[in-house]
Amino acid sequence: MDKKYFGTDGIRGRVGEGFFSPEFVLKLGWAVGKVLGKKVGSKIIIGKDTRISSYLIEACLEAGLSSAGMYVNMVGPMPTPAVAQLTKSLRAEVGVMVSASHNPYYDNGIKFFSNDGCKLSDALELEIEKLLEQEIKMADSNLLGKVKRVDYAEGRYIEYCKSSFPKNLELTGYKIVLDCANGATYKIAPILFQELGAEVIAIHANPNGTNINDKCGATSPDSLTKAVVENNADIGLAFDGDGDRLILVDNKGNIIDGDQILYVLAKYHQDIHGDEFKGVVGTVMSNMGLEVALRNLDIPFKRTKVGDRYVFEELLNLGWSLGGETSGHIIDLVNATTGDAIIAGLQVLTVMLKQQLSLADLVKGMIKYPHKIVNLTLKDMSFDLNSEKIQNKVKEVEKQLGSIGRVVLRKSGTEPKVRVMVEAEDEKLMEQCLDTLVKEVESVI
Repeated sequence: MDKKYFGTDGIRGRVGEGFFSPEFVLKLGWAVGKVLGKKVGSKIIIGKDTRISSYLIEACLEAGLSSAGMYVNMVGPMPTPAVAQLTKSLRAEVGVMVSASHNPYYDNGIKFFSNDGCKLSDALELEIEKLLEQEIKMADSNLLGKVKRVDYAEGRYIEYCKSSFPKNLELTGYKIVLDCANGATYKIAPILFQELGAEVIAIHANPNGTNINDKCGATSPDSLTKAVVENNADIGLAFDGDGDRLILVDNKGNIIDGDQILYVLAKYHQDIHGDEFKGVVGTVMSNMGLEVALRNLDIPFKRTKVGDRYVFEELLNLGWSLGGETSGHIIDLVNATTGDAIIAGLQVLTVMLKQQLSLADLVKGMIKYPHKIVNLTLKDMSFDLNSEKIQNKVKEVEKQLGSIGRVVLRKSGTEPKVRVMVEAEDEKLMEQCLDTLVKEVESVI
């Protein structure tokens, strides 16, 4: 059965358009409370990012959950991985994060975590959607849920992140630029890195409700590159709006993406743990350069569908601990149950400190294949990518690429778009094949 509302990472859309209304969010809160609240009075955590509509959605969720008899704990602006961790540490039944991650301010979304800090299964999401078709049946007046603010949440998460960093190391002498994307990390990240001894220069750390992800953060790191070079910094860290994606900039101003971060961490784990380190999970969008570099180190590599939930599921299935996406979702199951940009950044800094190497030196062993992605807007999400015409063109392009390239054609799980990607060792060939495929998909659309 296909899901109507849930995508690859919760529910997301443009606020006030389509189904994404206050009434829908209220009913969603009630449905989540009924499905995931094991008993009346179950504790639920709600966090949010800094976009202006998060206030409205937070209030509607609070009302819906309370109507189902749930006790709501509000933690305010907080990174998504912090909500996952707090759900576990505060022993709540459910964690809810109000965020559209890297999307513009006018979009918003709602992510859910179970009591073990992991994202919900497809079965639970379908059960919630089934209840959304029913009328709300409020709990009796004496059983309605209560709501309170959790004032100590920021400190708990900061200490949790610091616990992932070796106690015998410090960042004294390091100059670090943090691009907080005017999002959920704007307060926590500068405090944390300063407490570890770094000289911190924070940019895009003044959210106003509408500037989240606006020409800044992990999806737009140009201003971070400029700040790192101008300040002669050792490294730059760019987070996205909800703090689960990380993109780095080295001291020379080069942008380091999620694939390169995975390479650095995988090589380090192999150096430290040898054969105990089993392998790395990426996605269909992971650069071929990562696959080749890991193969040269005899490190197994597996691909999944796009979405950190699928990376997480495959890690559990294989019994591995490290995986992630090109976009900067890095999952380290030793330290977290979901992508955590701050913890991923601390792990890279650990490698730099222990090996006394710059980030530029650490990534030298991986050479990225030229690739390009074109996003084509869809008016109808039922558009069939498996049509004979499109698949014949894909096969034609794949034959042209041979063993030195590959094609990925997929619908976005968060936006009404088709993503067309071509990757090849030869850049000119990559451009030719991409142009051919894009024209074919556009003609069918």
